[in-house]
Amino acid sequence: MSVQLDDAALINSVATKTAETRRLLARIAAEFAPATFANSLGAEDMVLTDLIVREALDIEIFSLDTGRLPAETYDLMGRIKRHYGLTLQFYYPRHNLLEAYTREHGINGFYESVDLRKACCHVRKVEPLQRALAGKQAWITGLRAEQAATRSGLPVRERDADNGLEKFNPLADWTEQEVWGYIHANDVPYNKLHDQGYPSIGCAPCTRAVAAGEHVRAGRWWWEDPTSKECGLHVKRA
Repeated sequence: MSVQLDDAALINSVATKTAETRRLLARIAAEFAPATFANSLGAEDMVLTDLIVREALDIEIFSLDTGRLPAETYDLMGRIKRHYGLTLQFYYPRHNLLEAYTREHGINGFYESVDLRKACCHVRKVEPLQRALAGKQAWITGLRAEQAATRSGLPVRERDADNGLEKFNPLADWTEQEVWGYIHANDVPYNKLHDQGYPSIGCAPCTRAVAAGEHVRAGRWWWEDPTSKECGLHVKRA
């Protein structure tokens, strides 16, 4: 996404929100250790990665490798290591669960119904996340309130009762312009699919580019109702 780096209002808003986010991340590291950051390798997550690394904060950074990510996402993993000297910690689906799902429903069974899609997400993302969060006091996400109807009113801090820890969304009130303003101003590496019309990136078979005027999440599970398009990582079970 192109932004006007000489836009005074944007420069000021990015500076203000960056300072606020930096303070929040430092507080999380100090008061909620051990804390971890779930990096989905989207634009927002790269902003948080950059801030955590720049400030040398004691916050673990992990990613969920579903096994079906786009090639460009795997390329970004390598660029993160070269740019920051950072090796992400990866969590993968359990082989027995994945084999059971694909044996019964096929490799692309998630296209057949919302329930089967959510079941695939559970095996590839939700169950690995639960393992990643075990023993942690807090986890951090790159969610923003304006990303989707399901995220309206997103708080900066909330209790994740399902996983038994605090959940922080430091970029909850950031705009898309502010995210990209930070990325371009600080030379932050990002997924090249963003330059090809993919504002939101997940697994390759469940993500497409969006057309001009479409919502930023329109390309995720595009065959489903937008009011229910979540993978389960951020849905309260109780």
